[in-house]
Amino acid sequence: MLQQLKENYFFAVIRGKDENDALEIARHAILGGIKNIEITFSTPNAAKVIHDLNQEFSDDLSVIVGAGTVMSTALAQEAIEAGAQFLVSPHFSKAIQAVAAEHEVLYFPGCATATEIVSAQTAGCPIIKLFPGGVLGPNFIKDIHGPIPEVNLMPSGGVSVTNVAAWKKAGACAVGIGSALASKVADAGYRSVTEIAQSFVKAVEE
Repeated sequence: MLQQLKENYFFAVIRGKDENDALEIARHAILGGIKNIEITFSTPNAAKVIHDLNQEFSDDLSVIVGAGTVMSTALAQEAIEAGAQFLVSPHFSKAIQAVAAEHEVLYFPGCATATEIVSAQTAGCPIIKLFPGGVLGPNFIKDIHGPIPEVNLMPSGGVSVTNVAAWKKAGACAVGIGSALASKVADAGYRSVTEIAQSFVKAVEE
């Protein structure tokens, strides 16, 4: 699971206006080559969206659906019951990690300091989300990898088509892409999500 997530590289961080909006963004992100789908709990009925996506893409083993903005153990439990295969939060919580470990689900907490990163790593978190990525910047990964070369770091927040290659070059094991994915939906429809997803994939390949 962890290896597949890293091979997929991109996490679509989806904050839908409603269930249908989240589903459409997810479907079009997958069409564009982004296979790690993170449905945030700021999306209405997020657990149902997670469940429905798991059903829809059950035959595609490369698509992995998880939950984002998991702020409590109650939300963690709800996400797991809906079929979430990974949990992401903007902070590190030992309690959420304990729930995730109990159910053999991966937990990726948000960290912004070396102390937080080591605490999360020691607790067993296999990927650490760097948040907010736009504030920390790619050089933060290089600095952390100096003393802690083995840690898997995934920036989220502030990742764009123009800087995603710099994040990868700095050593990011994956990247989270949020508002940029759906930035043109209002004007150009959901097809724009596919085009933006493709542009991120292409930027890293080049």
